[in-house]
This record gives sequence, structure tokens and C-alpha cells, in this order.
Amino acid sequence: MIIYCVIVCMLVYACVNSLSMAILLFPLFLAATWFTSYPQRLAAGEWFTARVSACGLFHIAYPSAPDMLKTELRSIYTQLCQDDMPMVRRSAATNLGKFAATVEPAHLKTDIMSIFEDLTQDDQDSVRLLAVEGCAALGKLLEPQDCVAHILPVIVNFSQDKSWRVRYMVANQLYELCEAVGPEPTRTDLVPAYVRLLRDNEAEVRIAAAGKVTKFCRILNPELAIQHILPCVKELSSDSSQHVRSALASVIMGMAPVLGKDATIEHLLPIFLSLLKDEFPDVRLNIISKLDQVNQVIGIDLLSQSLLPAIVELAEDRHWRVRLAIIEYIPLLASQLGVGFFDDKLGALCMQWLQDKVYSIRDAAANNLKRLAEEFGPDWAMQHIVPQVLDMVNNPHYLYRMTILRAVSLLAPVMGSDITCSKLLPVVVLASKDRVPNIKFNVAKVLQSLIPIVDQSVVEKTIRPSLVELGEDPDVDVRFFANQALQSIDHVMMSS
Repeated sequence: MIIYCVIVCMLVYACVNSLSMAILLFPLFLAATWFTSYPQRLAAGEWFTARVSACGLFHIAYPSAPDMLKTELRSIYTQLCQDDMPMVRRSAATNLGKFAATVEPAHLKTDIMSIFEDLTQDDQDSVRLLAVEGCAALGKLLEPQDCVAHILPVIVNFSQDKSWRVRYMVANQLYELCEAVGPEPTRTDLVPAYVRLLRDNEAEVRIAAAGKVTKFCRILNPELAIQHILPCVKELSSDSSQHVRSALASVIMGMAPVLGKDATIEHLLPIFLSLLKDEFPDVRLNIISKLDQVNQVIGIDLLSQSLLPAIVELAEDRHWRVRLAIIEYIPLLASQLGVGFFDDKLGALCMQWLQDKVYSIRDAAANNLKRLAEEFGPDWAMQHIVPQVLDMVNNPHYLYRMTILRAVSLLAPVMGSDITCSKLLPVVVLASKDRVPNIKFNVAKVLQSLIPIVDQSVVEKTIRPSLVELGEDPDVDVRFFANQALQSIDHVMMSS
């Protein structure tokens, strides 16, 4: 029966949405004569689904209704908010904000606020949590003083609601609610409410509250954030729930610009280091991906002294996704550190990743070399990347040799024609003699990618003979890719 009701409600919501969009296409006089009475008929329906549907149509019917009918529509909506069926009251709570936006200001403070107060005191938590969303919607419609008088007490009470789902919704919506009530009530009333949510007994509530910590701090001055919010952040960084720590790690780096350099160094850096060493990989990933926000505040020198050792340690993390996140951050870090520091601290790591056991890491490492060559230039790459890459081409494991071929194909466009012809192409041609078919058909792919880079004479003297030889290989895949590359050569010659 429950599943049936859920399916019916989903269909009802879909129909209401379709009808709402369709009515916007009607001429205004037709909508006024035909549609305005529609919510009345549905609200009088015996089966609850009709009344659920009615709640979603009031905000469309109300603006074009005559004054007498508007009074009746407000009265009907009040009755729906007191319906015996929780699903009807939920639908009324969900649509209250839309309906309120169409109601005249005089009736907003009386009728709508009366409806809202009834919903906030409903015995069903599924209705009360939807009323939380109404807080933010109504707050934008009311004057600041009315918002403080009517909305603020509800928010504070909801933050202590007996149902964790209501508190969860408050934690999710609190930032929007703060904007509605203004800065002063936020400091006096909502900061204590937010602190309670950050220290809630339920992990789900702490997760929602932790995810909003940076946004919330932005509407406070740094002193208040340090005094009230930062102690909670320190507690959350060692929370028993890994999901709470992960939610915190995803936003905590954004607190650095809010608190400023001194407070970041004193209070946040120890938390960052703690989260970088967290046993849960998602926590470490979330910190790594936002390091640039801290760099903008404390500078690269301090970042390299405090956090870089932890980053280097994570480069060998046992979870491959953590290593992948580090690799993707390396080019940005390289541009910030400069050539000299990068060569000393991170250069060896970039080569080490080419021989990782996980394919995604090896592929990302090859792309990383290309991005580094673009950042520091071909001369630097010729000195620090190309020789080490070419030394690995004879690795006993064929998967690592394939990675080198991939790196060569990515580096060639950056290095230019001369270096490609003198250094990279000979290695690729030599690899065409490899005994492993997978290597040989990848050689054919690489040779095809080099055709636009090198001169036509090099294509005819070096690349074509190698491809012709591969085209006679016993392996069908090698022959396929070799012939495909030969067709590319012919196409280039015809077009030129």
C-alpha cells in the first residue's frame, strides 16, 4: 500500500508540473475563466491524490482569480494544510512558498503566516521538515522586522526539534535563512543554533552542518568565526564518522580566505595536516583538491614548508584515487613552486608514477608530463623529462612500455618537429620490432599521431617503411592499425 501511494504521488506531481507549464501557454482570459476554479474542484476531491494535486496549482490560479475567489482560495489552502492525510499536508507545505509569492502583502502577514505556523507545529516530522524550506521562501517575501518576528523563532525551535530529519533540513537551509533574517539576528540567535547543529548527536545532521561551515563563516566577521565556529571545526576534524570528516574536508579550505593569513596559519593549518593524514581516502582527496585556496592566503613558501611533505607522502598513498588526485594537482603546484623547487622535490615522483601498478595512474602521469612540458617549456623538458622517459622504453614489462609510447605521443606536439625527429621518433621505430602485439599496434597509433608534426620527407623515409612492415604482421590488430595509419599518410599527401 505504501509503495502504491508513493507511485501515485509521483504521477500526481508529474501531472501537476505538466499542467502548470501548459497553462502558461494559454491566453490570460482563457486561463482566468477556465483554470481558476480547477484547484477548488480538486481540493474537494474525496481521494487524497486530488487534494495533493490541488496544492500545486494554487500559485498559478491565484493571480488571475477575481477578489472573491482569491478569498476562497486562501481559505481552501488553509483547510488543505489541516487535512487528515499527511501527504496532503506535505504537498501544501512544499508549495507554500510558491503560493505565498502570489499573495498580496496584506494577506501574507495574516493568512499565509497563520498557515505557516500551523505547519511548523504539525505532529508529522515529514511535514515540519518541508516547512523549513518555507522559512527561507517566506523570509524573502517579508520585511526584515517581520522576518525576525515570525521566522527567526521558528528556525531556532527547529534547530532543536526532536526529529533529526528536521534538524538536518535546518542545517542544510541555515545559510539561506541567515540571508533572510539579516546579519544582527544571525550573530545573536543563529550562531548558537548553528553551533548546536555542528555538535548534534546525529551524524547526518553534523554532515549537513559541516558542509555549510565556509558559507556560514562568510556572513560573520573573522573574530566571531574564530570564537564560535572554529572550536567546532576542530572537533569535527576528528569526528567518529568518516563522512562528517569528508564533508568538512570538502569545504574547510575555503575558510582560509575568510579568516585571513594569521588565523589560517595558527588555527587552520594544523587541521589541514590532520585531515591530510586521515585514514579515509575521501577526506584526503577533498583536502588535496582545494590546496590552491590556501596558497592564495598563506603563500607558496609556507605552503611548501607545512603541507608539501604531507603531499609527497600522499603521492605514494595505498589508495590509487588519492595518488590520482595528487597527479592532477601537480601542474598547478609546479606553476606555483617554480622550476627549481619542483625539480628538487617533485621531479622524481612524476617519473615514478609512469611505472605505477594502476593504469589510470600511468595514463594520468603521461598527461602530467605533457602539462609540465607546456608549463616549463621544451628546453626544460628536453633536459629533465625526455631522457628519463626514453630510458624506460626497454622496461621488461610490456604495460610500462605502452605507457612510454603514450607519453611520447603526448610530448611530441609540445617538443616540436626537430626534437621529435631526433629523439622521439627513433625510439618509436625501434619499438615496432617489439615481440608483443599490443606494443606494435600502439606503435602504429603513435606513428599516425606524429604524421602532422614531422616533415613529409621524414614520413616517407622513416614512418611509412615502419608502417608497411607492421602491415604485414601476423597479428590482425597490428595490421589493422598499421593500414589505418598508412591511409592517413595517403590522405595527407592527397590534401597537400
